[in-house]
Formats: sequence, structure tokens, C-alpha cells
Amino acid sequence: MSAIRPIILIADEMHPSLFPMLEQAGFDFHYEPKITRSGLLAAIANYDGLLIRSKTSVDAEVLEQAHRLKFIGRAGAGLDLIDLDFAKQRNIQVFHAGEGNRDAVAEHSVGMLLALLANISKSDREVRRGIWDREGNRGYELGSLTVGIVGFGNNGRATARRLSGFGCRVLCYDKYLTHYGGAYAQEAEMEQIMEEADVLSLHVPLTAETRMMIDDGFIERFEKPFYLINIARGEVVSLAALVRGLESGKVRGACLDVLENEKLSKLTPDQQAAFDYLRNSDKVILTPHVAGWTHESYVRINEVLVSQLKERL
Repeated sequence: MSAIRPIILIADEMHPSLFPMLEQAGFDFHYEPKITRSGLLAAIANYDGLLIRSKTSVDAEVLEQAHRLKFIGRAGAGLDLIDLDFAKQRNIQVFHAGEGNRDAVAEHSVGMLLALLANISKSDREVRRGIWDREGNRGYELGSLTVGIVGFGNNGRATARRLSGFGCRVLCYDKYLTHYGGAYAQEAEMEQIMEEADVLSLHVPLTAETRMMIDDGFIERFEKPFYLINIARGEVVSLAALVRGLESGKVRGACLDVLENEKLSKLTPDQQAAFDYLRNSDKVILTPHVAGWTHESYVRINEVLVSQLKERL
């Protein structure tokens, strides 16, 4: 790091553990979690670094004003809020803290799947209403199933490790890796996953290639009915296609921590119809984008973020 202390703009709300970490590492910063779009455009030229979480979009318009900017750090895993191509053109380093919440994401994925397979949410609601239906809530054992993981980065690997402990067979596919199988998962092609998997777990970033990747055609290509887990990005899965898959029986059930539109008060009519079906289905478990949102991960993300800053600058 140079003798001149880099000045960082923190444009989203962050866990307070971040601030002493930055100070100890030698960074000056301004914490502006309520900064507006216009405020960001006016201020960004004064900063060497920008830290964001989930609110701030760093597109070409912002980057054109960022004359001093040397790096952008994302307190989380996904980078879809950042125009990566434009940042590369401007020689701005971009990094994220994907390691920070991988354990939380993995545990949440397995927890949702276990709850779905064992009918835990369904039977809990029934018992509260005085319904004691043992046969109707007979479940399936996770260890008897083959799980296909698509995307084998931090979250995919951590999920595979936990799944292997239940004795299930784990297949993994990642278009951008080679020789990535190991003790917890067997490397496979997408076609093999579609032929053999009982469960499909998504761990891919949101890109032009993955947007609405799970559509009617994708679902129909599976050899047998399967369970779907999406704790990646909501726009990877077409909810309308998922509903049709559930109705036809091709999708046995779904665990969704993310939705294609998470602003529930601003759904389109088609999105509202799909959401109404999902929220009323006993075959679906929904959580509000909290898979990586634990008390521990909140701090660990900051540790990873500051560690990367120290290593790169």
C-alpha cells in the first residue's frame, strides 16, 4: 500500500465490525449508507475505493464519473450490480467476499431441502390447526438421493461438503472450471445431471447467460422429476416455468431463497400469479433472501473484504 492512505466511500449499510478493520488496515473512509443515486454520481470522483453491498448499482454512468477509483469491493458474493466490462476498461479492480457467507449459504440450502423432503413446514402448519396426519407427511431421506450442483465456486463447494455428510451422491458441474471434482462431489456434465439427479441446486452468478436459465425447456430436459433449490439469484429461474413444472409433476418441489422480483409490492400480473401459486403450495419453501445472512457471516464477510483490500493494494 502506498504512503497516501486510500479514501473509500462505503455506499451501503454495513455491519459495524467493518470500520475498525478498515482503520487498522490503514484506510480512510466515509460511511454514507443513505447516499442517493445523484449523491453518488456527484461524490464518486473524490474516492479511491468504493464498497457496496446490495443497494448500490455501479454502472457505466457511475464509473464515468469515478476518475480516481482504483477498486470496488462487494460485501457479498454476486457481482451483478457492477458493470464488470466497463470497470475492466478503466483498470478498476473488482472483488467480492464470496468466502464470507459460503458456510451460511450451504447450511441454509441443506436446511431448506431437509425441511421440504421431511414435510416439516407443511406438517407444522397442520399440527397447529389440529391436524395429525402421519401418512400424509411421510418424507424422503436425503441420503437416498442424487444431488446435482450447478456452479462449483465457494457456495457450491461448501454445499457439496455438507451434502456428502448425509451419504447422498453429489454431482457437480461448472462451465468455467476444469478438474474440479473431489472428495465431496463427482465432476459431471450437465447432461449427466439431467439424467441422474433427484435434486438440482443452483450456485451460479447472474449473467446474460444464466438469466432465466431455468425455463420450460430446461425443466423438460430432466429425465425424472426433481427438486429445485435456488439460493443464487432469483432471475436465474423463471417462476412461470417453475409453476408449470410443479403443476405437471416434473418438479417435485422447490426451495427458493430468491425470486425473480423480490419487491413483492411491485410484481407484474404474471409474477403475482406465479408467486400466489408458490406461496400457497405445500411443495414450496420460501425464505426472504437470507441464505447468506447469518450473524456470523455478517462479520466474516467484512474480514474477507478487508483481507482482500490489504492483499491487492
